[in-house]
Amino acid sequence: MGICLSSAAVVDQSPPSTSQFTSAPVSQTTNTASSSGSSGVSGDSRFSAASGSDEASWCTGGQMLAHPNLRIFSFSELKAATRNFRSDTVLGEGGFGKVYKGWLDDKSTVKAVAVKKLNSESMQGFQEWQSEVNFLGRLSHPNLVKLLGYCWEDKELLLVYEFMQKGSLENHLFGRGSAVQPLPWDIRLKILIGAARGLAFLHASDRKVIYRDFKASNILLDGTYHAKISDFGLAKLGPTASKSHVSTQVMGTYGYAAPEYVATGHLYVKSDVYGFGVVLVEMLTGLRALDTNRPSVQKNLVDWIKPHLCDRRKLKNIVDFHLEGRYPSKSAYRIAQLALNCLEKEPKNRPSMQEIVESLERIDSANEKPRVHSSHQAGASRHGQQHLQQYRSPLHYRQEAASPAYPLPPVRT
Repeated sequence: MGICLSSAAVVDQSPPSTSQFTSAPVSQTTNTASSSGSSGVSGDSRFSAASGSDEASWCTGGQMLAHPNLRIFSFSELKAATRNFRSDTVLGEGGFGKVYKGWLDDKSTVKAVAVKKLNSESMQGFQEWQSEVNFLGRLSHPNLVKLLGYCWEDKELLLVYEFMQKGSLENHLFGRGSAVQPLPWDIRLKILIGAARGLAFLHASDRKVIYRDFKASNILLDGTYHAKISDFGLAKLGPTASKSHVSTQVMGTYGYAAPEYVATGHLYVKSDVYGFGVVLVEMLTGLRALDTNRPSVQKNLVDWIKPHLCDRRKLKNIVDFHLEGRYPSKSAYRIAQLALNCLEKEPKNRPSMQEIVESLERIDSANEKPRVHSSHQAGASRHGQQHLQQYRSPLHYRQEAASPAYPLPPVRT
């Protein structure tokens, strides 16, 4: 993640001010604050779920709250929940800090949660913590990770989320070891549909929310592989009706950021669509969007693989070898074509997330059964598969190696 939140309200202890995302200040807790208190974030939101349009159908089960309903936790409470932030409770680590697994008493049961703790040396933490509270505190959808509450005591900034048992999509695609099992085709399609619905919901609001950092490590999975988008530190409100884009400091992750955004600082709603296209290619190939261990001409996955996506014969040679040939060829080809559409150079030529959801649901409803392709049965395409396998990047079960978001190259004028 990185620092950039020019359109959200400033979180401080001064009287609330009006901005594009109107909000009263977040309450700073003290040692005497009640852990069962409600959030101090309030005020009318200037974005709401779209109504009376086709896009509203993707808001099923989702809503944008006028007032956040977040629990305020004390630092001592979260310290106890994570066993004093013990190293063996660490789930992952990013630019913001470490994420710990914690356990909270919930009436008669104990509930597992994920606790993100700001690193005191982080250069990006406060504004992204603020963005998470302001956005996830008001957004509710089956395909968005639920923010349960936060803690702000002195210099301690923490966020508490629902716990996602299966971890990130990144770990399942690129991880190694007995704890990580390859994803079968039907599960990959289920994950893509869920993540697409989450993005479609964000884009369906009156003031569209641009996620800005869509990537495999930000797609989390519950115990049934139900996908939810996490980490709203870079989220930004989209342009007003009279404009096509917003101009902002270029932030994001190499390999996923849309080319027009990197080149100009112009952020479009469909800049998110480009990132989704990159994840589609990762799902097909089982390869990282950017891997410096690959030869120079292959470091950028999209640049390398794109010519293979429009050719059915070449496509068979780049499909993730972990599938062992067990995938429906027609569906794989349709996914490849969808990826190409998402990766169009001009934002206006990319499909909307609504259209992407529809396409993926049609592919799913076709119910094409996976089959073992003859090339794998006979070993005829070993050269192509070994070529890809050679450049798979290791990622240990704990995700310290996850691709971070940071300021991208300076905007060229």
